[in-house]
Amino acid sequence: MIALRASSSPALLTRVHVCPLSAIHDIVTEAGASHLMTVINAHTPVDTPALIQPHRHLRILINDISLPQEGLVHPQPEHIDEILRFARDWDHAGPLVIHCWAGISRSTAAAFISLCALNEDGREHEIARSIREASSTATPNRLMVEIADDTLGRDGRMVDAVRAIGDGKAAIAGIPFSIPSRFSR
Repeated sequence: MIALRASSSPALLTRVHVCPLSAIHDIVTEAGASHLMTVINAHTPVDTPALIQPHRHLRILINDISLPQEGLVHPQPEHIDEILRFARDWDHAGPLVIHCWAGISRSTAAAFISLCALNEDGREHEIARSIREASSTATPNRLMVEIADDTLGRDGRMVDAVRAIGDGKAAIAGIPFSIPSRFSR
């Protein structure tokens, strides 16, 4: 799936990979990932791949919804706080892999949120465009992005950036992709 292993280039160590659940073991192995973020519902158990130390595997247990629905867990500020903390604590010793069930909505939102946290204010549109260029199916979960925008004090820039790239193409599962974690001027 991925042509280059993370160990082949120092620049690849700072990449964020996004994929569906069905691809995590392959992506973690091929990328040489050091960290894994799972954003999935509570009824879908996800084992930590052998290459990932258990304390480097974050599990955010939410459903892929943008409005509260009875019997489902919608994204809350505490979930976004966990994503932000994990992204900021990532030591870049290896790539970060983020996945959800399909690799389309929750995982792309978590990637966007993480990248906004790792980069200075004003990079939101560039990060969103980078996600769109890497994935024609990426459709970041809007509620996750709205909460993160508020938490990070981005004054609507994150929401505007995701709105600007629009929804991705309809798909059952997204094709795995990766983008750099650092955007420099």
